[in-house]
Amino acid sequence: MTDVALPNDATSTAAVLTALGRRSIVLVGMMGVGKSSIGRRLASRLGIPFVDADAEVEKAAGMSIADIFAHRGEADFRSGEARVITRLLESGPQVLAAGGGAFINAGTREAIRASGVSVWLKADLDVLLRRISKRRNERPLLQTADPEETLRALLIEREPVYAQADLTVHSRDVAHDSIVADIITLLGAFLHGSAPRREKSGA
Repeated sequence: MTDVALPNDATSTAAVLTALGRRSIVLVGMMGVGKSSIGRRLASRLGIPFVDADAEVEKAAGMSIADIFAHRGEADFRSGEARVITRLLESGPQVLAAGGGAFINAGTREAIRASGVSVWLKADLDVLLRRISKRRNERPLLQTADPEETLRALLIEREPVYAQADLTVHSRDVAHDSIVADIITLLGAFLHGSAPRREKSGA
C-alpha cells in the first residue's frame, strides 16, 4: 500500500480526538469479525467510552437477541436496533460496535454518516468461520442446516454495503493491538482530510 502523507502527529490519540470532536467511531462488519474486542481496545487507547450496540438492544428489549428473533422476529429486532443506534450516536465521542446487520439499514447508515466515522472491519470467510464456530448457537442468523453457506451468502449480500463505510481495515489473525494501530493511523489520515476511504490490509 502506498504510504499516506499525514500532518505532523496526525495519528496521535490527542490529534485524533481533537479532529473527531463529538462524533462516534462506529465499527461495522460481519459477526465474528472482532468489533467488540477490538472496539474495547480502541476505546481504551483513545480514552473514550466503548458501547456495544447489541448489548444496548438487549437492555432496551429486556431479552437476549436470540429471544428477540425467536419471539418477535428479525424485523422487530432491526427496528429496535435502528432506534437504539440512533440514540447512542447522540452521546459521542465513543467507540460504538454495531451489530452485523445494522449498517445494512439505509436509515442507520445515514445516522452514522451524520454523527460518526464508520470503520468496516473486513475478514475473510475462513477467519469468520473459525471465530464463530464456538459461539454459533448465539447467532440467530446461523441457525440453518448449512451455517457455512448461510455465512457465505450473507457476506456476498452485505460486503457491497459495508464497502460504503468511511474506512476499511482488514481484521486478520494478528494481535488486536496491531489492528487498533491500523485504525488509528487511518482515522488520523481521514480526519485530517488526507486519506478518505483508504484501506489498511496489513500483511
